[in-house]
Amino acid sequence: MQDWDARTEALVAPAVARNREAILAALRGVLPTSGTILEIASGTGEHVVHFAAALPGLTWQPSDPEPAYRRSIEVHARAAGSANIRPPLDLDAATGPWPIDRADAILCINMIHIAPWAATLGLMRQAGRLLPPGGPLFLYGAFRENGRHTAPSNADFDADLQARDARWGVRDLEAVAGVAEDQGLRLDRRIALPANNLGLVFRRTA
Repeated sequence: MQDWDARTEALVAPAVARNREAILAALRGVLPTSGTILEIASGTGEHVVHFAAALPGLTWQPSDPEPAYRRSIEVHARAAGSANIRPPLDLDAATGPWPIDRADAILCINMIHIAPWAATLGLMRQAGRLLPPGGPLFLYGAFRENGRHTAPSNADFDADLQARDARWGVRDLEAVAGVAEDQGLRLDRRIALPANNLGLVFRRTA
């Protein structure tokens, strides 16, 4: 759920304030010390603004297919005075080619369960194309493991998602890792994060 400021066209997602520090702590051990970080489905823009302030040595490239979100990203970045955030790209993970030729790392927070499976396939296909050898793709969200939900709250969340759109739902970690492997991306690390979420780190093989 998001709140909207009609005056500035900025969107605010309360969940960001709850999870951004935990995600940032995980990213510190994953991201390179320099280069361009492509964020897929940046949403309100609050995550990228927070990360850009904490990691100023990196250049951040947000993206989102929705015009309202791209406006929100621009408003938040301008308000923060962020010099290391590029203008957001109009980018749909499910379709290609993407309007970018290279990224040193790719970040995707809470997208693959709120999108058709084609978005996951597109994300993996393009990550395999854009990342350098060893470059990381970091996913954050709820996942099933070994065919089961990791908590009752995730099962309820999954049911709610599928009631909203039958193409959505909490994904099986093994299925995600399988399509990543098909695109030359190896699951390198599984990071347990608060509220029964995971950070998954994939790296492009040489």
